Amino acid sequence: MQKEIIVIIGGPGTGKSTIIDGLIGKGFCCYPEISREVTLEAKKQGIEQLFLEKPLLFSELLLEGRKKQFVDAQNEPHDVVFIDRGIPDVLAYMHYIGDSYPASFDAICKEHVYSKIFILPPWEEIYVSDEARYENYEQAKLIQNHLIETYEGYGYSLTEVPKDTIDNRILFILDEISK
Repeated sequence: MQKEIIVIIGGPGTGKSTIIDGLIGKGFCCYPEISREVTLEAKKQGIEQLFLEKPLLFSELLLEGRKKQFVDAQNEPHDVVFIDRGIPDVLAYMHYIGDSYPASFDAICKEHVYSKIFILPPWEEIYVSDEARYENYEQAKLIQNHLIETYEGYGYSLTEVPKDTIDNRILFILDEISK
């Protein structure tokens, strides 16, 4: 069986991390979202919200972290690896804020290709803001549109995970990858 590197995407507050936690609970190899780590590290250095204050630096750090996750996933002994957000997310967020980025960002997206992409739709009933998620629900929906546009721009077919219980969402994903 060929290695499957599967990414779970969606705007802020759609349930990605909860699904990743559920997959870990079922024994799957999963890599968590790294943006909170980058944000917390910046706060330790006195930068309150790195993405807002220095978006290119934030994006470069995320890109490096997500590249590392991709390479690490390729080297896992597991046949299937799930990742919370992929490399193209970085570009989608840059598009969202209307900022430019080096051509190398695009090249990295083309060099690191995922097996399958699951997208979680915006879901107002579960949306919660916190210290690392500063966007409101309307902004989260705009980010969702940029994610769709960016991933489809790289030729990915997105499989939408229905709004449902965590267990049913996980079952949906597992059923889809077993096809």
